[in-house]
Amino acid sequence: MDVTSEKIREARMAEGEDTFLRAKHRSFSGLNEDAECEWRGPFFFIQTADPQLGLMKDWTEGGGGDEWSEEVQLTEQAVEAVNRLSPRPRFMVLCGDLVHAMPDAPFRAEQERDLKKALQGTDPSIPLVFVSGNHDLGNAPTPGTVEHYCREWGDDYFSFWAGGVLCLVLNSQLFYDSSACPELKEAQEVWLEEQLKRASSSTEPKPKHTLVFQHIPLYLKSPGEEDDYFNLPKDVRLVLIERFKAAGVKAVFSGHYHRNAGGLHDGLDMVVSSAIGCQLGEDTHGVRVVVVTADSIVHRYYSLEELGRRGMDNDLRKLLQP
Repeated sequence: MDVTSEKIREARMAEGEDTFLRAKHRSFSGLNEDAECEWRGPFFFIQTADPQLGLMKDWTEGGGGDEWSEEVQLTEQAVEAVNRLSPRPRFMVLCGDLVHAMPDAPFRAEQERDLKKALQGTDPSIPLVFVSGNHDLGNAPTPGTVEHYCREWGDDYFSFWAGGVLCLVLNSQLFYDSSACPELKEAQEVWLEEQLKRASSSTEPKPKHTLVFQHIPLYLKSPGEEDDYFNLPKDVRLVLIERFKAAGVKAVFSGHYHRNAGGLHDGLDMVVSSAIGCQLGEDTHGVRVVVVTADSIVHRYYSLEELGRRGMDNDLRKLLQP
């Protein structure tokens, strides 16, 4: 950790703020409705996915995820690139699979520790929003694995506001396989229905847009595609799409696929972003810049090298002008 990152870490500790536990009681400290319900003009945020410390060596050489120095370096590179942006993003969201080791597997604690160290250098003005993935909870989560995740990273589902925009963070594993924790699935369902009613209500303050963040995509290319490891089951997905559309959700952001994918169907944008860490296709290690205007959500995926060297393109910058 460099001197600047260390000073940031010390400042946060002195303020008593835990960077990784701001999502509590289904809300997010500092990004709540009272503070952020008003639209104040265009802004942008950073969406990332799958740092997944330990996957790169395991994918190419095996070893069960016993080495993750490359993912640490890539995460630090992402932090440095985001810190250089001016103006600063309103927040940075990590859409799941924070580490590779499954719950209770070897190396889990060490991977979580090293990811937190890599992220500590993020400028304090950029809140870090964490989304749970299948490697964070297990493919079939249990009350115990969810409890561990919440203890390390904050709530597994919650809402927050940013500049008049309502954001819903969901635990997509409960949509994928809740066989070991049906009561947790039901609790999220009840909460989600309340949030969607709030999003579509005429009660003030009415959100300018509503966005969803989850790990597993609804789909990769088309809502009607066949079931796959990398998408939600069709019967679940189609119901969610209709619920989101009825509530006016503008976009769903996810990771999990380790490639860029998605599509726009009936006004709902399904955005699948590739990974900070291991790439399973032809994309480069990168992050997505998302610009929010009064009328639209515009986004572009950047390689870490490109974003760090050049920053945002001018056409995105122009959208941020009042």
